[in-house]
Amino acid sequence: KLCGYLNKLGVKGPIKTWKSRWFFYDENKCHLLYYRTAQDLNPLGSIDLSSASFDCNVENGEGVFEVRTPSRVFTLKAISKQAMIYWLQQLQMRRWEFCNTQSRFPVGSSQLVNEPLAGRTILVCFYVDVVDDEDFLPPVKTPTEAVGLKAASLPAPQTSTALQNISLKHPWTEIQNTVHSICGSKQQWGSSGNVFRFSFGELQEHLENPDEEQETEVEAGSAEDGRIEPRLNWLRKARWMNSGFPGLPEELSRDRNPVDKVSVLQQQILTLTEEVKSQKELVKLLHKALEAAQQEKRVSCMYVTAAEDKDRLELVRHKVRQIADLTSRLEALEQERKELEQTLTLRDSHIQELKEHVQLLMEKNHAKQEVILALTEQMAREQSDPLHEANAITAETLFKQQEEIQHLKDDIDAYKTQNQFLNSEIHQVTRLWTRVAENEKALLMKCARLQARNCQIESKYLSVLRKLQEVVPDLPSCHAELVRNLIQEALRWDVKEEAEGFNLNPVSEYDEYGFMTVPDYEVEDWKLLAKIQALEIKSSNLRSQEAVEKPLRDRWNSVGELSPSAELKSLIRSGIPVEHRQRVWRWIVSRHCGHLPDHYQWLLRQSKNTEHPACRQIELDLPRTLNNNKHFSSPTSQLIPKLRRVLLAFSWHNPAIGYCQGLNRLAAVALLVLEDEESAFWCLVHIVENLMPADYYSETLITSQVDQRVFKDFLSEKVPRLMAHFEQYRIDVSLITFNWFLVVFVDSLVSDILLRVWDAFLYEGIKVIFRYALAIFKYNEEEILRIHDNLEIYQYLRFFTRRIMDGRKLMNIAFNDLNPFPMKLLKSRRSMHREELEAELCELEQIKAAYVKERAEQGP
Repeated sequence: KLCGYLNKLGVKGPIKTWKSRWFFYDENKCHLLYYRTAQDLNPLGSIDLSSASFDCNVENGEGVFEVRTPSRVFTLKAISKQAMIYWLQQLQMRRWEFCNTQSRFPVGSSQLVNEPLAGRTILVCFYVDVVDDEDFLPPVKTPTEAVGLKAASLPAPQTSTALQNISLKHPWTEIQNTVHSICGSKQQWGSSGNVFRFSFGELQEHLENPDEEQETEVEAGSAEDGRIEPRLNWLRKARWMNSGFPGLPEELSRDRNPVDKVSVLQQQILTLTEEVKSQKELVKLLHKALEAAQQEKRVSCMYVTAAEDKDRLELVRHKVRQIADLTSRLEALEQERKELEQTLTLRDSHIQELKEHVQLLMEKNHAKQEVILALTEQMAREQSDPLHEANAITAETLFKQQEEIQHLKDDIDAYKTQNQFLNSEIHQVTRLWTRVAENEKALLMKCARLQARNCQIESKYLSVLRKLQEVVPDLPSCHAELVRNLIQEALRWDVKEEAEGFNLNPVSEYDEYGFMTVPDYEVEDWKLLAKIQALEIKSSNLRSQEAVEKPLRDRWNSVGELSPSAELKSLIRSGIPVEHRQRVWRWIVSRHCGHLPDHYQWLLRQSKNTEHPACRQIELDLPRTLNNNKHFSSPTSQLIPKLRRVLLAFSWHNPAIGYCQGLNRLAAVALLVLEDEESAFWCLVHIVENLMPADYYSETLITSQVDQRVFKDFLSEKVPRLMAHFEQYRIDVSLITFNWFLVVFVDSLVSDILLRVWDAFLYEGIKVIFRYALAIFKYNEEEILRIHDNLEIYQYLRFFTRRIMDGRKLMNIAFNDLNPFPMKLLKSRRSMHREELEAELCELEQIKAAYVKERAEQGP
């Protein structure tokens, strides 16, 4: 058992001093209990060691160490340095054993998440502590004189005053322990009621035959059971006194010197006298409390036994008068106290002045003495041998230096010991923290999977409600009302979750670039669709956070200087993390656009000096740019003036195009990612002049029309069933896809997928747009095939791209599932359709000219 006497510093009570306490370690709760003595029944308090840290600062003194808990700091003092190190090592070891037994979450149990909840068996693993080879601090031998059960038989360390060792913070515990000690030290209560009578001869008589007395009491039978326990307690107390005090007869008989016997008996008398004094103080306190309670009881009895209400009212008035009298007396005493405090302040100031005067006189006297000593030493040096004096000074200096060196060596040894102990403490705390971090990580992964699964179930439930919502007119009135109530309740789930539950990964309203993550549909039917999209986004984020996003970020963090390679191409297709996207985009643009110094500033000056013809169209399109982004939704946004300057500069940089509707969206996305105006300008130049074919943004948009025909060819080859379905219901997909190609899916895809498309588009070129356009139709192929109405198909195609939430799946379809087509095939198809389109335009021009000529000949 880890137990023994330690001195505890009382820092919160009125007496701030060291108090002797008996400490005992409770291994079941990992608590360190402390008592006033080893024989006390109830502890004065406890120290929770499960989350405590230990420190032995050299500056605190020898044997002093600290136990730091989250709530307070306990300062303890052992009798020696060896005992202090022993206590610290034992507390460390027992805290570590307790923490090991408390570890009950197995790392790696997250695989259980994918199993059904019903009938699942959770395995509980216990960690086995592995003893480390490194010994920060060698084990210390057990100091049996200060620690262990043998120390309990020794007398408690004595204090200077009787009441110094009493705990004023725990009076009730002290009273209980005192009563228990009194009951154990006497056979029965005296008839006079004096609990402090003690016959030393009676004690000696009982100690001579303890076994006989015990046997007699045990054989007394059930009729005397009520007296057996006090008598046994009395015998235990007698045995303790016999073992703790060497002045008892059994040990006195072994002493040879009568003087020693007398001194031992006197020492015991003094000890018992001090104990009686402390007990009498406690009894006085009990008497005072009892008198107050009896007085209160008498008054209450008078009030209860009063015959009439008038008598009771008179008693209450008497009490009120007494309270008023006491209040006035209290105010008078308070006034007297203030006057005494003022008098004391005046006297303190007077005493301070006298002290300063005395200090001044002492300084003058000290100065005179120094002058006398200096003159005396000078005279002695003149009269004595100079060589002998120098030798004496050298020897004295050398002795002082040796003493200082010895003190420094002692300090170094003490600091080494402290450093070794603190290293072991840090090592154990680090191991505990690592284990807790692993458990927490496993729990978070498990919670993420469970929450993702919950979101999927909610999404399916809302999808069912949405299908029921479509057939509400065909349902009976009672069923239709029930469906409406369920839909309203489902739309209010967000408020309930925020108020009641813990949201591991909430879906914010805007992403890092200011795009709305969930569309805000005004139509009642589409509000449920927005809720489904929010759940799908949350589920996708939770599932990909640890499995996909973290490994991808680690791969990007390991990328140093950027250079074209197959690995970089694969990384960019997977998506660039937010913290790396700006750097990669700047690198891609700088590779293809040689920035001319001050070219952008010159274009800005040109736009200020001369108004461009496209200026009016730019001003009209600025408020209509990215309405789903908070940085452009307000006319007072800071990015609106930057976007205006970028578009005006480009209109002067490329006069052949000037400005085309759609360029505002391209420049806006570049501004959101690159943040710098000039970088966004060169990114727009790179897209229009390098990535897109010529005439893509001209007035006729001829190349854009050509690409729509090429895309229809690829759609017929890659997704033939869907293209046949479109032809059956006469659906012209170019009405939907033309804007995709012109603005690279801006305002069509959710922001996370949109930026992934742009990552690959800036690095690889326009073929990425064809790949993702085909992948979007392949992603939703089955849902489109289930619609058999021309108008419903067009209505579905208006917003079906906003329902794509799984960017990983879309990327795999675009680059893996669909057979790749080379750029050479794209160029040949483009040239073929361009000839056909030019021929059709030429024929159209001829028809138009013939029509105009015919109308002119017919006259008005």
